[in-house]
Amino acid sequence: MSTTPQTHQPSPELIFETLNAYQRTAALRGAIDLDLFTAIGEGAVTAPDLAGKLKVSERGARILCDYLVVTGLLTKQGGRYGLTQDSALFLDRRSPACLGSAVMFLNSPMFTGYFRDIAAVVRKGGAVLNAEGTMAPDDPVWVEFARAMPPLVAMAAEFIADLVGAGSGKVLDIAAGHGMFGITIARRNPKARIVAVDWAAVLEVAKENAQKAGVENRYETLPGSAFDVDYGSGYDVVLLTNFLHHFDPPTCEKLLRKVHAALNPGGTAVTLEFVPNEDRISPPAAAAFSLMMLGSTVSGDAYTFSEFDRMFRNAGFSSSQAHALPGPEKVIVSQK
Repeated sequence: MSTTPQTHQPSPELIFETLNAYQRTAALRGAIDLDLFTAIGEGAVTAPDLAGKLKVSERGARILCDYLVVTGLLTKQGGRYGLTQDSALFLDRRSPACLGSAVMFLNSPMFTGYFRDIAAVVRKGGAVLNAEGTMAPDDPVWVEFARAMPPLVAMAAEFIADLVGAGSGKVLDIAAGHGMFGITIARRNPKARIVAVDWAAVLEVAKENAQKAGVENRYETLPGSAFDVDYGSGYDVVLLTNFLHHFDPPTCEKLLRKVHAALNPGGTAVTLEFVPNEDRISPPAAAAFSLMMLGSTVSGDAYTFSEFDRMFRNAGFSSSQAHALPGPEKVIVSQK
């Protein structure tokens, strides 16, 4: 028997799959547009059933469903299709955790346009679509974000509300967007008062969500740039959810010094971020987020925990601790 180790045989398969990956995105978006996952959840589990229920061609239903089986979003036994655990929870419209609306933002032409010419982005070292990337003042993409993304952040918002607990009296929510992080804290803690910072048009969405949650009387807004508006002081908690990754470390530290000054002694900054390991190539989702920032911002990045810890310490915070989430992000809690 040969003891020679097996070597990987060169194959173009990965290259072929990657060049055709746009079809994977298009298939998922098409299935969401058709409400395919909900139809299967409701019992239309064969191609003829789906064709009738969705008013599409049987051939189209069969090929799309087979493709979604290949990509891991459906199951198939004989000619019957089924939902996976993930698609049942996140893609069936009847589920409270359904993420279908997120496609409006993640596949928005305003956003995907930043990635049409990655070679040019790499040459420049940042976004080429416009001078400021998605950080341009009042960029309309953030209104889309605010309307589309609440289901995607629900679990993280509940986790953060658990972390801050009853100590969240006065809370500053920076780049609040849809507002769900502060709103969840206010919903869970009747003593919490939220001050949300974002562009005026975005804050209109947050105020709608606060009203739906019944916390509008404890929800205040500060429209404008997080770098320019006067936060005031006396905060117990400051939320920095998916914001710091848009900027380089010196800019982050500038903001964090402002956050530090706004916090009460012993106050807490709570950061939600994609945090890759120190090798910057794992875990995959967090590490790959760097490319998102390369294409859509001037100087943003996915920072490691040691980089975040250094930024917070340079801004005057005494310590930071990372908490794992079920998804690709982490929560970093930093003490003043």
